[in-house]
Amino acid sequence: MTQIELPQWYDLHTHFRQDDVLPATVADHVAMGCAGALAMPNTKPPLTFPAMVRDYRQQVLNAANGAFLDVIVPLYLNADTTPAMIAQGVKDGTLRACKYYPPHGTTGAEHGAPLQHYIDNDVLAAMETNGVTLCVHGEEHGLSGEKYFDRHSNAEEVFYQERLPRVVEAYPNLRIVGEHVTTKVAADFISHAPAHVKATVTPQHLLYTAGHLLQGFKYHLYCLPLVKFEEDRAALRAAVTSATNTKFFAGTDSAPHVQKVTECGCAAGCYTAGIAPQLYAQAFEAAGVDLDSRAGVAAFKAFLCDIGREFYNLPKPTKTFILQKKQQKTHVLNIGGQEIVPLPLGMGGDGVISWSIVD
Repeated sequence: MTQIELPQWYDLHTHFRQDDVLPATVADHVAMGCAGALAMPNTKPPLTFPAMVRDYRQQVLNAANGAFLDVIVPLYLNADTTPAMIAQGVKDGTLRACKYYPPHGTTGAEHGAPLQHYIDNDVLAAMETNGVTLCVHGEEHGLSGEKYFDRHSNAEEVFYQERLPRVVEAYPNLRIVGEHVTTKVAADFISHAPAHVKATVTPQHLLYTAGHLLQGFKYHLYCLPLVKFEEDRAALRAAVTSATNTKFFAGTDSAPHVQKVTECGCAAGCYTAGIAPQLYAQAFEAAGVDLDSRAGVAAFKAFLCDIGREFYNLPKPTKTFILQKKQQKTHVLNIGGQEIVPLPLGMGGDGVISWSIVD
């Protein structure tokens, strides 16, 4: 039976939420071998000031009860963000990253401003000067429906073809992470960008395509950016499994929605906390990687454990966890009578996955 011992890893794009959901989702991350996380700031209210970032980070650390070595919480960029706010946040040790959301581009993104706003008011310049990482939800905002998702283009492709190249050129030292990339266009751009421009990739974008979403409408697979096409999935798989990968690392975008379908639409995000390394291993195998081989394990470890941690200069874990090629049944997370459905169960069937974590 295949077993892989790995150092603990950091989920470098996830959502913990607040209140009763926070300790439960943090516990699921601890259970899957996480040494920490980058916790997104689209909470209610959003984390738009450094003091809010500092307080929320402490809440996450408290919920982990000593199990996390470090947590990064980005500042939610909005119309009120100023260069002085960035500089002061770095000076007092609060800010290491900021998150750009295209206005209304995903769940909890209604407080964002267009990317051009942060160019015009010198916020990006302040981030570059102070070494703050720009985490971008890479979709062009304000597109009409036929341009947002078309047979020949989509909002992510437009962003990585037209918007982000200009940012990289204008701010050559700005550290950038293209979050949850979904297309061949984005993967190609990141691959050829400077060394300090990297990307996170989720389990769902490595495992599924738009066909899986639309066939019976598996709304638990509904996330933003949307899963794309086979050509895109193949490009992402090739990028993350490459023996020379230095650009792409794990960020689950795990999103704990207690109500997935609402009156105003479907909440965006897949819940993969507790099972992400297992799903990533499944995706590597689907891409043709032999996780019984030294080369296969090395590629997997680089993606899951090393590249992102080194980019963010996070503490190197001394503890390990073990992945085992053994089936595991996933379960609904019940929080005070409210249920969060993990992605494998949401896709139908019995929710059994092919890898598990050894207790």
